Amino acid sequence: MDPETVQRAYSSVAGLYIDLFGTRERTHPDDLAFIGRHLKDCPGPVLDLGCGPGHLTAYLRSLGVDASGIDLVPEFVAHARAAHPDGHYRIGSMTRLDAAGGSVAGILAWFSLIHLPPDEIDDVLAEFRRVLAPGGSLVVGMFDGDEVAAFEHKVVTAYRWSPAALSQRLSHAGFAEVDRLHRPSDGTHRPYAAVAARG
Repeated sequence: MDPETVQRAYSSVAGLYIDLFGTRERTHPDDLAFIGRHLKDCPGPVLDLGCGPGHLTAYLRSLGVDASGIDLVPEFVAHARAAHPDGHYRIGSMTRLDAAGGSVAGILAWFSLIHLPPDEIDDVLAEFRRVLAPGGSLVVGMFDGDEVAAFEHKVVTAYRWSPAALSQRLSHAGFAEVDRLHRPSDGTHRPYAAVAARG
C-alpha cells in the first residue's frame, strides 16, 4: 500500500490512537516480556519501525537498549519526542532505511507490517535483513489468521498473517524463527501473534 495513504490515514486519527494505545500500560505484559526477551540484549542499535507514539521504544530504552523510533506519521513522532524526551525519534519509512548494511543489532516491527500487501512484504524483509548485523534480532507483531487475507482495519486496510506463512517469508529473506507468541481474541481485540527471528 502506498505509504502516503497509510500516513494520511493515521494522521487523521493520531490523537485518538495515542489515547488508546500510546502508553506502556496499554500493552499486554506478555507482549512486553516477549519484546524484551528478544531485544534487551542486542549489542548495538535497535530500530522500532512504525514506532507510533513511541511507548515501545521507551520501554526498550528503559531496559538499557539503544533504541530509536521511526514512523511515517509526523503527529506520532512529535508526541514521542514530547512524551519521551530522552529518546530518539524521526520520520521515515521502513521501505528505505537510512542505515548502513549490517549496522543494526535489532528491529522491532510491532504491527507495522500489517498494511503491506503480501506482494510487497518480501522487499521490506529484505531491507530489514540488509541493515541487520549477522545474528541480529527481529521481532514482528501481526494480526493472526488461518490464511493471509485483507480485512477492514479501523484506520486503513490491513492484512492477517498466519505465523507459519510469515515465518516462511522470513526464511526466504534470510531469517530463522526462534520463538512465537499467540494471543487469542478476548472479545475486544482480534487474535494476534508475534514471531521472533534471527538473521
